Amino acid sequence: MPAPPRKGTHRASRVIALMNQKGGVGKTTTSVNLAAGLAAVGRPTLLVDLDPQGHATMHMGVDPGSVDPSLYDLLLDPPAASGEGLDPLDALMCIRPNLGLLPCNVDMAAAEHELSDVDERQLRLRRILAPLLEIYEFVLIDCPPSLGLLTLNGLAAAREVMVPMQAHFLALQGVGKLLETVTLVGQHVNPSLRVSGIILCMHDENTRHSREVVDDIRSFLEDSSEQDVPWAGARVCDPAIRRNIKLAECPSFGQTVFEYAPGCPGAQDYGALAQSLVDEWDAMQRRMDALQVDRPVEVEVPEPEVVVPRQRQDAEADTAAPDAAAAREQN
Repeated sequence: MPAPPRKGTHRASRVIALMNQKGGVGKTTTSVNLAAGLAAVGRPTLLVDLDPQGHATMHMGVDPGSVDPSLYDLLLDPPAASGEGLDPLDALMCIRPNLGLLPCNVDMAAAEHELSDVDERQLRLRRILAPLLEIYEFVLIDCPPSLGLLTLNGLAAAREVMVPMQAHFLALQGVGKLLETVTLVGQHVNPSLRVSGIILCMHDENTRHSREVVDDIRSFLEDSSEQDVPWAGARVCDPAIRRNIKLAECPSFGQTVFEYAPGCPGAQDYGALAQSLVDEWDAMQRRMDALQVDRPVEVEVPEPEVVVPRQRQDAEADTAAPDAAAAREQN
């Protein structure tokens, strides 16, 4: 078991919610293997299993039935500023070097019902992740394939959304509903939320239908690039994740694709995608540093102190004395 986590050297964390209300599109496979790819290039990464099915937890070789406490317990009793609540570190599992897991168990299915009447129920995951951002530079949230309270918690805690999907017509239709949800969350809960990319999973670029769907997606994103919408600036991520049987086999062994078949196309694609996210993140950090350097420093200049010469002070005092005497006589 890897050593317990400690505070990282990064200045900011990239929190990504992976969501698609359509099941079977490669969402959990992408969450797990992208997290493993980021950890493999040396970036401290946290995988959050928010899906009641617990597939991300099982994919990592952890039995959901043996997890205690789990993310479910944290959602019911999150940390508070007063010091009350569970400590997220108690549920955190360090399962690989640079890779942590907030696991899910079977009780998560009841979480939406139990939180339905709780104040600020949509912000509980944000409170759970807050102390962990000092440890992890990347946080990937595997959201449920639905648009309920758990997914709302994932969107409220994230800074960006990535959408794993297959290049199929029906999958394309569902993206519109998903973007509407992101817009509503941005308006009412998380104004900084943005859709950053579409990840093509189980992709076969040799079929005409797939190419047409991808062209439609790219055209839609290009038309939206100048609009005031959360997906302005989103792109189709490169590379696409090719269809590969090894990606379907590795969960049954509790392994990532990098452990199960490191030379297969799936490992190559997820490794390249992870590196592209790291390069993009580093480039943004450098731009932010440049802006800080170029920004002029505002120096507060104190008002100059007026020094009155001694002779002038005496003259003003002599002038004021008769005036004061005359005022007393009139009274």
